[in-house]
Amino acid sequence: MFLKQDKTKPAGSVEYIIVGLGNPGKQYEFTRHNAGFLALDELAQAHGIKVDRLKFKSLCGTGSIDGAGVLLLKPQTYMNLSGEAVVEAMHFYKVPPERVVIIFDDISLDVGRMRIRRKGSDGGHNGMKNIIYLTGSDEFPRVKLGIGAKPYPDYDLAAWVTSRFTKEEGAKLEEVFKRAAEAVRIMLTGDIEAAMGKFNS
Repeated sequence: MFLKQDKTKPAGSVEYIIVGLGNPGKQYEFTRHNAGFLALDELAQAHGIKVDRLKFKSLCGTGSIDGAGVLLLKPQTYMNLSGEAVVEAMHFYKVPPERVVIIFDDISLDVGRMRIRRKGSDGGHNGMKNIIYLTGSDEFPRVKLGIGAKPYPDYDLAAWVTSRFTKEEGAKLEEVFKRAAEAVRIMLTGDIEAAMGKFNS
């Protein structure tokens, strides 16, 4: 069960970790696989949190969302090793999987669509696969962001997910990243069902 905010914790303590998945480096900016990074940037901006500190093999920053202490995390390990960063942060702050929200890209959803899940398998996503493998848990709440399916079946998957979004897709992304930020805010109240009902499309 997703845990509700503990009002007895001291101010400034990290109760939740919000992870946006992606690849570091200029060459990967605004690519499909970096939807998690981009959404986390929107969340950080909405709540005045600077994600500019190097720790846990990540760019990270701490702050508050509606009174809940959060760590925002952008692993710099490259996608396939995302679990290394997540495990380090979880162990340091002693945060269980149920309090770690993962935001990542999903090729089964069209650009502009979003799907929230309480837990589940990796769905073929290498970042989630590594997180689940290294933590031994699939209990992570998640926000999946559509990046669109490959143009045709034989199209190389790695080439597709590292391709850049088009200008037309950019307008849809702005809106879905705002919705993702609002969904995370609701999820931190413990009411994932409400977030699913409002935002799953």
